Amino acid sequence: MRVGLLTREYPPDVYGGAGVHVEFLARELARLVDLDVHCWGEGREEGVVRHRPWPVLDGANDALRTFSVDLAMAAALADRHLVHSHTWYAALGGHLAKLLHGIPHVVTAHSLEPLRPWKAEQLGGGYALSSWAERTAVEAADAVIAVSGAMREDILACYPALTPDRVHVVHNGIDTTLYRPDPATDVLDRLGLDRSRPYVLFVGRITRQKGVPHLLRAVRDIDPAAQVVLCAGAPDTPGIDREFRELFGELSRRRAGVHWIPGMLPRPEVVQLLTHAAAFVCPSVYEPLGIVNLEAMACATPVVASRVGGIPEVVEDGETGVLVPLDDDFEAGLARALDGLLGDPATARRMGEAGRERAVREFGWDAVARRTVRLYEEILGRA
Repeated sequence: MRVGLLTREYPPDVYGGAGVHVEFLARELARLVDLDVHCWGEGREEGVVRHRPWPVLDGANDALRTFSVDLAMAAALADRHLVHSHTWYAALGGHLAKLLHGIPHVVTAHSLEPLRPWKAEQLGGGYALSSWAERTAVEAADAVIAVSGAMREDILACYPALTPDRVHVVHNGIDTTLYRPDPATDVLDRLGLDRSRPYVLFVGRITRQKGVPHLLRAVRDIDPAAQVVLCAGAPDTPGIDREFRELFGELSRRRAGVHWIPGMLPRPEVVQLLTHAAAFVCPSVYEPLGIVNLEAMACATPVVASRVGGIPEVVEDGETGVLVPLDDDFEAGLARALDGLLGDPATARRMGEAGRERAVREFGWDAVARRTVRLYEEILGRA
């Protein structure tokens, strides 16, 4: 079975959960099928073809530049039996390949454009184009993979032209051999953290979706003994960047021990930070699943997260962490949950251990890949 996997992000250019998903899914799929990965970037290596936006579109709206990559991807898929795209950035390429080469198209929806209206800040009129591309590809796909049950409900609500039998749930996974507790502390020392004080940790992009402003306000008055560590970069827009910097400056003036790490750290360094955190916090306002919560759990760290989207399918409230309703009391609720874990290290340790066990037991990438290949086989069997 020859499969083309289409994605914007692929190592070494991974900046979000979709990129992490594709990295590990591709690794496992390559053991089961003849796989070519088509992604953004420079150069070519075995099994990976990298495409660049057309130079004539330099300076054009990012959606148009994305479509130029989609055209190049579609042209390169003539020898594939099936194409599998990830996110709107690649979905149009998969749809065009379906039409051009007469092959089935599977879409994995990591998020949905209709549920991210703030993307208009980033893309301007390109948001209408990204929304059109996603709708066109999803509605015509032979199958749509949702990364959580909640995401499946969102897909069917946003795209009622889809019949429910075309939407399949395959959860994100986690490599628990890479994400596992790291007892070393050299990264903490290099970053200037005080190992005598606990810290709460955020890892993610500076976007409306990730709810970072909510977090910066929530931690103003948590236990003053606690440090706050923000691995936060890649702001979507100048506006959200300015808002983050203003709130960060205000927080830094208000309490000691606030650390901002603006760059993308290598995975081993993130693992060490996750391992030693008193709590990992995920304040997302929209989250189809949230791989980063699995990463924290695999490092035996309790999670404080918003009760949105697919997060409750990963984080068991009261068992592997604490879920906070996204309501008018959200920021105060985050603060209470964090203070609760900071003040009860035994419970935090128990939740962290339970999270590690759950990650190992239920979210292995090998199982994700096998479920995905079974779906491929079902679709090709109908062709």
